[in-house]
Amino acid sequence: MVKKKIKKQGKNWKKFWKLGVDEFNTQFLGVSKDNELIATEGHHIYNLHDLAQKYETPLQVIFPFVLEDRLKDLMGYFQAYIKIYGYKGKFFYHYPMKVNQNKEFVLPLISEGANLEVTSANELWLVKKLWEGEKFNSKIRVLCNGPKTDQYLDLIEELRAKGMTIIPIIEGPEEIERISKYKGDVGVRVDLNIKVDTHWDKKFDRFGLSEKDILDLPKMKNLKILHYHLGSQIKTQKSILEGVKHAFSVYTELQKTHSSIDTLDIGGGFGIAHEKKKKFYTAKVVSSKIIKLLKNLSDKAGIKHPNLAIEWGWYIVDPAQITIYKVISKKYIDKANAKAWYIIDGSFMNDLKDTWAVHQKWHVIPVNNMASSLKRVWLAGSSCDSDDKYTAGGDYILLPKLNGEDQYIAILDTGAYQDALSSHHCLLSLPAKIIAHDGAIKIIRKHETAENVGKLFGWNGDPK
Repeated sequence: MVKKKIKKQGKNWKKFWKLGVDEFNTQFLGVSKDNELIATEGHHIYNLHDLAQKYETPLQVIFPFVLEDRLKDLMGYFQAYIKIYGYKGKFFYHYPMKVNQNKEFVLPLISEGANLEVTSANELWLVKKLWEGEKFNSKIRVLCNGPKTDQYLDLIEELRAKGMTIIPIIEGPEEIERISKYKGDVGVRVDLNIKVDTHWDKKFDRFGLSEKDILDLPKMKNLKILHYHLGSQIKTQKSILEGVKHAFSVYTELQKTHSSIDTLDIGGGFGIAHEKKKKFYTAKVVSSKIIKLLKNLSDKAGIKHPNLAIEWGWYIVDPAQITIYKVISKKYIDKANAKAWYIIDGSFMNDLKDTWAVHQKWHVIPVNNMASSLKRVWLAGSSCDSDDKYTAGGDYILLPKLNGEDQYIAILDTGAYQDALSSHHCLLSLPAKIIAHDGAIKIIRKHETAENVGKLFGWNGDPK
């Protein structure tokens, strides 16, 4: 059955590997005449096989132009539908730094007009450094979510005093007293009483105030934002729209006691089609439906169209990074969906933690030999841990049969969260990291040596 499928589609390997498709976020990827994976940036072409050989694996390749294009497109969709539908509210995109705090991700997004959202004092400290270095426009807005330590709140107040538009969001009842005395605009997070299709245990949500507590808030003249978050990787556009509709009902009730409120922040959670098996909802369609829904609901309620803020981070950054490994050995498997283990020169537990943390399914494709005969395989990392593997949820991955030459594989959509979650289990090194931009390559992180990794665990010099 697999052989028939390969034979039928074998002449169009770009289509077979789901490349060049907007809905799958692979529009910048293709197959070279030598059957190798390539990425295209305008007139520049990057051969991923050449990069893997030159810079060695494991290797992370970042494409800033993907970040910039996705943000420009997303902001363009909302602005266009605001105009088309005659929506009177303003639109704000806030990039949640927790998704990827690397400056190679943050700076391109700021340059394209993104505001920021932070969740800790340390993330806000990075924003402070950018502010002091004049790395962004003074009009930028910073939303502050997450539990508020005294250090976090002190830094919020310090930056507001220096002229930054910085808005703390109340996450729990213990924050109300101090934040209610804040001199600038504030927001509050509501724990919506709805269930949606997402990576989230909504039965026990520890963030935000209940809908009842929201409506019982003491009077705050500076309350501007009602914020909510449905979870990560929302599976359907229906769930997104149900969240907007339900939150709007809370917004209208809250406005009766807090006339200052003027913004609905619908948070993050916009999903990514990691597996590339079927069409996924798109930002273009969902942005249209959100604006149309909010306009109709506002007009029906007879209230001013609220400003809209979104925090779709995963959607923006995930496709902008590809992780490449080399297959270093194989082991045959009896009586399973897969016929062999391919062992890679990296670690899923270290480099791609969502593999086992949330059972993420990845789109895995060959970097070279893309037109070769294929084999059903599972992948294993180089650590000694039995959980260091990827089996596509018990299914299998199609990859080229090993023919004696080095075989490289690419795992797409690794730009979100994986760096911040990475570790050194078995003291394995992190992947090297390079940036491909304007036809040039820049090394951001070299391959770690044993000495580099040892120092992280206190092995400095003579081990006594």
